[in-house]
Amino acid sequence: MDMETTPRYAFIDESGTVGVATGSHFLVVAVLSADRPREIELPVRRALKKYGRSLTSGELKAARASQAANLRMLRTIAEHDVSIVAIIVDQQAIVHPPQESEAIYRRAVARAVHHLVERFPWIEICLDRRYTNENLRFALERHIRQGIVDLPQKLVLILQQSSHTRKELQAADAVAWAFFQKYERGDTRFFDIIAPNVIVEELFKETDWSEQ
Repeated sequence: MDMETTPRYAFIDESGTVGVATGSHFLVVAVLSADRPREIELPVRRALKKYGRSLTSGELKAARASQAANLRMLRTIAEHDVSIVAIIVDQQAIVHPPQESEAIYRRAVARAVHHLVERFPWIEICLDRRYTNENLRFALERHIRQGIVDLPQKLVLILQQSSHTRKELQAADAVAWAFFQKYERGDTRFFDIIAPNVIVEELFKETDWSEQ
């Protein structure tokens, strides 16, 4: 496979809470990718233009937005040339959890990136900046890179940035939230809008995470 001549851009966010005992049933990690970041940024700008006056934070978060705002955002995302990868971890299937619950999140992100890099070997990835702790940010990137060592001819740039400054992450948040509604709530209305753009949807069930 020849290396692509132009990079692919991807933005990753999650929905649900991590943890076997206290977390949500499902943890969703979603990736929204396109040839140009603008394809992902535009839906957010349009949604903010229409609904931004009612937002105190200046950021559109799906969990706090109205149904109308989420539907509008997802419809606009689906109209653009974007691809979606989602890993859905069934946390209730875990019998032997990892010592550190964040290992569940890291592994889900690594699996999502592996699917992505298989298809787009030159890619710039931006993740929502989940951690303020530098060691945790390093551990996440290390886990991602360990997960793609088996893939040849890859050029992968990894950034961890705030969704306040990268509007594309707000679009990824809406996509992750739509998957979460499907799996956690049994409500497919939001997912159905973006379903044609989904290239990977993996429900991940594993009982033993003790070595993670």
